[in-house]
Amino acid sequence: MSDSFDVNLEDFTERVLSASHTRPILVDFWADWCGPCRVISPILEQIAIDYRGAVALAKLEVDEGENMKLAGRYQVRGFPTVMLFINGAEVDRFSGARTKQTVVEFLNSHVSHP
Repeated sequence: MSDSFDVNLEDFTERVLSASHTRPILVDFWADWCGPCRVISPILEQIAIDYRGAVALAKLEVDEGENMKLAGRYQVRGFPTVMLFINGAEVDRFSGARTKQTVVEFLNSHVSHP
């Protein structure tokens, strides 16, 4: 299973909610026009690699297809918004660009680093 993958409205239940019963899933709600989204994206991808399969990163482009419905369902108010799903439920989130260290601290408060 890949550590980083694209997700959309159609496969969100399977690839995020169901998969989060096996390992935590970070979901990056992002948009192409969003500058801070482009800043945090490579940080999130590197963290997914660093955690060596213990955490996966699902990237959801809100402007594609009907993905904005998911942003509405989870009351996303700004981009990027990064949510952590464990056992089928959102356990925490943050919005805006963050440093790698800040994201690692966020993640380590919920997940043990391998």
